[in-house]
Amino acid sequence: MPVHNSEIAEAFDRIADLLEIEGANRFRVRAYRNAAMTLRSETRSMADLVARGADLSKLPTIGDDLAAKIAEFVRSGRIRLLEQLRGELPEGLVEVTAIPGIGPKRTRALYEALDIRSRDDLRRAAEAGRIAALPGFGDKSETKIRAELAHADLAEHRLRIDTAEDFAAPLLAFVRALPGVTAAEIAGSFRRRRETVGDLDIVAAAAEGAPVTAGFVRYDEVARVVSQGATRVTVILRAGLQVDLRVVAPESWGAALFYFTGSKAHNIACRKRAIARGLKLNEYGLFSGKSSVAGKTEADVYAAIGLPYILPELREDRGEIAAAEAGRLPDLIAPGDIRGDLHAHTEASDGHDTLADMAAAAQARGYGYLAITDHSPSARVAHGLDARRLAVQRDEIDRLNAGFKGFRLLKSSEVDILEDGRLDFPDAVLAELDLVVAAVHSGFNLSEAAQTGRLLKAMDNRHVSILAHPTGRLINERRAYAVDFERLARGAAERGCALELNANPLRLDLDDRQCRIARDAGVKIAISTDAHSVAGLEVMRFGIDQARRGWLEAGDVLNTRDWPALEPLLRRA
Repeated sequence: MPVHNSEIAEAFDRIADLLEIEGANRFRVRAYRNAAMTLRSETRSMADLVARGADLSKLPTIGDDLAAKIAEFVRSGRIRLLEQLRGELPEGLVEVTAIPGIGPKRTRALYEALDIRSRDDLRRAAEAGRIAALPGFGDKSETKIRAELAHADLAEHRLRIDTAEDFAAPLLAFVRALPGVTAAEIAGSFRRRRETVGDLDIVAAAAEGAPVTAGFVRYDEVARVVSQGATRVTVILRAGLQVDLRVVAPESWGAALFYFTGSKAHNIACRKRAIARGLKLNEYGLFSGKSSVAGKTEADVYAAIGLPYILPELREDRGEIAAAEAGRLPDLIAPGDIRGDLHAHTEASDGHDTLADMAAAAQARGYGYLAITDHSPSARVAHGLDARRLAVQRDEIDRLNAGFKGFRLLKSSEVDILEDGRLDFPDAVLAELDLVVAAVHSGFNLSEAAQTGRLLKAMDNRHVSILAHPTGRLINERRAYAVDFERLARGAAERGCALELNANPLRLDLDDRQCRIARDAGVKIAISTDAHSVAGLEVMRFGIDQARRGWLEAGDVLNTRDWPALEPLLRRA
C-alpha cells in the first residue's frame, strides 16, 4: 500500500507533540518538527526512495535516526517510538496542545490537575468554570480557551491544499487509467485552489459509469465504501479523507465539471442567467426544453449564457460575473511571470542549505535573483544573525555574485518588528542591504489598535521594503493576529511599502480577500516562498494560486520584474 510523505510528516509531528508534552529535550522535539517540514516540502516520494535504497540521511534535517524511522514507516506503516509514546500519554492531549494559548506545559498541567485527556474534556472543564481556578490560568485564560475551541471546531476536517495534493495526484492518475474513462479532473474547492479542502470531488467522463465506479472502489487506499451506484460513489481513504466520484457521459463533461467545481454562489448566479434566457442549467448540460444547448465543454456553457470562460480560481461570486459581462476579467498572474524570490533562508539561521546551494536552485528555476533573508538577532530560536554575522554574509554574497552571469543574490534580512514597532537592526545596518523584509514573530496577542500601530510604525522606517506574512496566521494551527487590514493596506500604499503573499502553504498570508484589498489600495505584492531549503523554493506555485484567487495580475506583483526594474521599487528614499 503506498505511503505518502504527508503521512510520515504527520507521524513525526505527532511524536514531537507527545515528546513536548512529556517535557523532552527541546532539540529532540525540534528535530522531529524540522524533519516533518522537510518531508512536506520534498517533491520526491519517500516510499520510492526507500524502495531504491537511497540514503535518506542525506536529506536536510533527517540524519541516520530519522532516516531509519522513515524507512520503518514505509515498510510497516508504523513507528515503534510513536506507539510507545501513545501508550504513555492519552493521544487526545495532542489536540489540547494545539489550542492557541495552551501549549505543552499547560496541557500537562491540565492533565495532571483535572485529568483532561481530550479537547472534549477541555471544553467541558471550560464550560464548568474549572480551569479559571488553576494556578497560572484565571478567568481571562478560560474565556480565551472557550473562544479558541469554538474556532477550532470550525477549522476541523479541512486539509491544507498541499496535503490534499499529496493524495489527489495519485488518485486522479488512477481514475484516468480506469478502462472507459475519457477525461477526469478533481473539481470542487481543490480546483478553485482554496487554501484548505474538506474533501475531494472527482468528475470523470465515460460512456458507461458502472465499470468506472466498480474500478474506483478497488483503489488500494480506500478504507471504506460509504455508497456506490452506477454513476456515483463515495469512499473514505485510509487517511480519513472523503472522496466523491461522479461519472457522466462525455457530452455532459463540461457541464458536470462546471457544476461540481462550484462555488455554490457562482453556480447560482450562472443558473439565474440561464433562467433569464429561458434555459435550464444543471450537471448534465444547458437545456432549452429537452434539447441540449451546451454541455460538452465549460467554455460552451459560459458562452451560451452570454459570458466568456471564467477561470476556476475566480468562481466565488465576488464580482466575476459582472467583470466577465463587461469584458474586464483580470489577466491573472501565471507561474512563468515570476522573475525571482524575495524571501529565503540559509543554514546561517534556520535554513538547511548554503548560499551557493540556494543560488544554484534559484538559477535552475530560471530566476534572475534570490533575496537571502536570514533572521535578525531577536529570533534566537532561529539562530538570528547579529550585525557582525550579517556583514560576513554580505561579503560572501558579494564573492558569489562576482561569479554569476544574469543572476544575483540580494543582500537582505528578515528583520524582527519589536513589540513597540522598532526594528531589530539600526538604520546603519539596514542601509547596507538591497532590501529589508520586516516581520512579526512575537507579541501576537496585542489588541487590534496596538498591533496595527506596531506594523505601521515599522513601515515608517524608509528602509523597510516588504512586510512579510502580514497577519501571522498558520493555517489550521494559529489564527491571524488582530489587525485592521484595510488601514494597514492604506498605510503600506502611503509609505510605498509592499506586502508579502507568503507562498508557504502553512501560511498563504495574505489570503485571497486581502490580496484584493491590497491591490485596490494600490499596494504592490511580493509573492515569496520563505524557503528554508532548496526544496522550499518549490512552493511558489501555491502563492501563485492564492494570488490568482485574489485577482492579481503580473503588474500587481513586485517579483514579476527583472532586477533593474525592481531595484528602484524596493528603495523608498
